[in-house]
Amino acid sequence: MPNRSGVDTRSGRVRCRGVEGVRLSESTWPDVDGRSPLVVVPLGSVEQHGRHLPLATDTVVAQAVAEDVVPSLDGAVLAPALAYGASGEHEDFPGTISIGTAALTALLVEYGRSVGRWSGRLLVVNGHGGNLEALRSAVPLLRGEGRDVAWFPCGVAGGDAHAGRTETSLVLHVEPAAVREALAAAGDTTPIGDLRPRLRAQGVRAVSPDGVLGDPAGASAAEGARLLADLSARLGAAAARWQVDDTGRLLG
Repeated sequence: MPNRSGVDTRSGRVRCRGVEGVRLSESTWPDVDGRSPLVVVPLGSVEQHGRHLPLATDTVVAQAVAEDVVPSLDGAVLAPALAYGASGEHEDFPGTISIGTAALTALLVEYGRSVGRWSGRLLVVNGHGGNLEALRSAVPLLRGEGRDVAWFPCGVAGGDAHAGRTETSLVLHVEPAAVREALAAAGDTTPIGDLRPRLRAQGVRAVSPDGVLGDPAGASAAEGARLLADLSARLGAAAARWQVDDTGRLLG
């Protein structure tokens, strides 16, 4: 049976959520030689997600979506996640590690240039909203250099802004042992559009001392499974069409 790392312990074969696939972390160079594959890389962050969710929540979600989609994309390979992002608004909370927008932009550009030497396409599956500015700068630059790169957001329409019911449900489904349900509590539930100026000026902790923007009440693994299935279906359909807007975002 596959273990949590995706390796079938009986056969030694690499699996993505129960479906045989290719992970670069488990591959050798001949495995991808001459294939010119689509490379799918999750992009997340290390930042606070309240008292009840792990610092790696955004990476965990992006990884889960990418793992679900890769087996359905002909010839795609799953790259190890890029686990650090631009999280400056969360830096008042211990545990947060932000590399900032400038560094993330440079990382994405150099990553895309290097991957482009042997891959056909690169798809960045983004799990953190703070990474958007870097993606909107780096991906159009790469595309302007002739590289076929796109990004896709793990966004849920109508979902909480941060560490609320949406993310809590997703992590309950994907990594249930990582959720400290007894510590889950509501934070500021003001719509994110109204909060954004204050968040940019003062950071998250000035708005929500516990770091939650939303309300995790009612979260469940079952809801998380539905959310993940919807995200994966939307990404799979968008990747199949491969229509990209001016910011490098994959449409769909």
